[in-house]
Amino acid sequence: MILSTKGRYGLKMIFQLALSYEKGTMSLKDIANKLDLSDTYLEQLMSQLKKAGLVNSIRGAQGGYELSREPSLITVGEVIRPLEGSLAPSECVGGEETECSKADYCATRLIWEKIMVGIDNVIDGITLQDMINDYDKLNEKEKGDNKNG
Repeated sequence: MILSTKGRYGLKMIFQLALSYEKGTMSLKDIANKLDLSDTYLEQLMSQLKKAGLVNSIRGAQGGYELSREPSLITVGEVIRPLEGSLAPSECVGGEETECSKADYCATRLIWEKIMVGIDNVIDGITLQDMINDYDKLNEKEKGDNKNG
């Protein structure tokens, strides 16, 4: 499974909002500049995340975007699914009922189901706060390496 740019950039974008949580809104232009991405493309992604209830938009001179709730309450899965759709490794386990005459005795279907459960467990088990914590650890390690080098 390979995520499209929608999922990858959308997660990067909302991570920027998580980093600035409780520091005020961020403009789309600032996010685009930080990520070196097109603000037009990010606007499309932000619209989907807003529709999913993950971000709020504030109008006006001091406006921009912010998370709709704290980073510890938003999972990676909640961000990726509205942007990507189904993450199923096969159509027969995609959530919607599919007509397959061999479903009751298909050995590979069991594998696809296990993979799907694994994917769901990972993306639903990581919050934006977990990402912030990992980011902070990486930056601490880099600072330590720079002092020693």
